[in-house]
Amino acid sequence: MVTGSAAMQPEPPQLQDAGLLLDLVEQLGRAPRHALVKVALRSGDAESQARTIESWCARSGNEMVTLETGVATIRRGPRLDPFADLDPSQLPGTRLWMYTNFDCNLACDYCCVRSSPRTARAALGADRVRRLAQEAAAAGVSELILTGGEPFLLPDVDDLVAACTTELPTTLLTNAMLFHGRRLEALRRMDRERLILQISLDSPSPEIHDTHRGSGSWNRAVAGIRTARQEGFQVKVAATLPYEQTHHVEPFHTFLDTLAIPRSHRVIRALARRGVADHGLELTVQTLIPEVTVTATGVYWHPVAAEHDDQLVTRDIFPLADAITLVRDRFTAYRAHAVAAAQWFPCA
Repeated sequence: MVTGSAAMQPEPPQLQDAGLLLDLVEQLGRAPRHALVKVALRSGDAESQARTIESWCARSGNEMVTLETGVATIRRGPRLDPFADLDPSQLPGTRLWMYTNFDCNLACDYCCVRSSPRTARAALGADRVRRLAQEAAAAGVSELILTGGEPFLLPDVDDLVAACTTELPTTLLTNAMLFHGRRLEALRRMDRERLILQISLDSPSPEIHDTHRGSGSWNRAVAGIRTARQEGFQVKVAATLPYEQTHHVEPFHTFLDTLAIPRSHRVIRALARRGVADHGLELTVQTLIPEVTVTATGVYWHPVAAEHDDQLVTRDIFPLADAITLVRDRFTAYRAHAVAAAQWFPCA
């Protein structure tokens, strides 16, 4: 005869584990590949059950993801490597973007962050730039990228650049229209070995460029490219074009040949529907490979959306390594979800 107190005793460990394995097999059997499944532990020896789950996952080719508060999370199938198909230069955290400021001497009609002469500066500041550069080097970042706004509006732009080039190779984005007077002197103080200037130029003649960036801006940008090269700097040229035009740019390449811009230093990017642009590619955190981007207000998923809350990762800029880890973890989760959702559904 079984007493009431005896009936309340937990199952023996071997029965707990056997029942748990049956739960695992049943629930994973109903789940699509790479889906996450949560299984509640049974009452009793949680440590023994955890060992059983880990052993079973290792033998069955599934991934034990987490075990907390009595619930095991298992991914059906082997561990998903979200970075396996990426070029090393695309790995999140390889490059760090910093928005030095948001005010600009131009008001381009497709600016992704709404920069203009009327935009508040929102400067990141020399102290934070210096600390970010130092922490970036320690966190395994291989390149720093400074952008705006127009960084040459800042009186200490050469100090910001020096704080970065001291630590890592650096790229500085600019419209190259301010290379005269004290700003030219600031340019001349920058490290020619560790700095690349990326200059915006959209077309081989003024019409298209000036339509979007303002009358006379093409001539001044081309003059800026020539000045930068004469001063001994490496120069990249970046064009922003409607997507349908990005594959028809041979006249542009021919013109850049005359400026002696290497083919490897030419960036043709599609217009994004962000900022003041009312058309262009729709870019979300689910469709973008992240590029960790820091502004005065926080860490963002990508520089194309550095003032859009939907791509805000965290308000905590420091420690930088934690922000990079957070971006990588979210990217892993997004890719795992996408793989799990993309199931074969045969209709014939």
